[in-house]
Amino acid sequence: MVQVKKEKGFTLIELMIVVAIIGILAAIAIPQFSSYRLKAFNSAAMSDLRNVMTSEEASFAENQEYIAVNTAIGAGSTATPSTTQVTNNIQGTLGGTGGTGTAASLPGAKLSKGVSLIIPTTTVTAQDYIARTKHYLGDKIQKGTAATGITSSTAATGGKVI
Repeated sequence: MVQVKKEKGFTLIELMIVVAIIGILAAIAIPQFSSYRLKAFNSAAMSDLRNVMTSEEASFAENQEYIAVNTAIGAGSTATPSTTQVTNNIQGTLGGTGGTGTAASLPGAKLSKGVSLIIPTTTVTAQDYIARTKHYLGDKIQKGTAATGITSSTAATGGKVI
């Protein structure tokens, strides 16, 4: 009696089918992953804007003035976009038109890695302000005001908040 030796392993056709299936799945998953990443960057900027707006309201309750951050701070503003600038105590000046101009801070306001913020003095009044944030890898600038909350999310290019 002749014993037949059974070989174990995969055939070339089986391996090619598996590689083709993996390629198809990757072609579907990678574009979706990119869009989820973009949404996450935009959400980080919006979350930071909400945090800064809460700190602005706390500062207003204490000083009866909103704080201006006239020079953009955070990643992509004055530093290279890859620089991590997490600010736990954002510095600015009290008041806009007719304000005292004294240095002040937004205690508790924090920017995530890659997010920049600006609250220009020209937009700060006795009753309102306009704050803008942007993640340097995101594609939208988030804008909020004291009177209406987060008002818009506009398309933008580049890494800086304007």
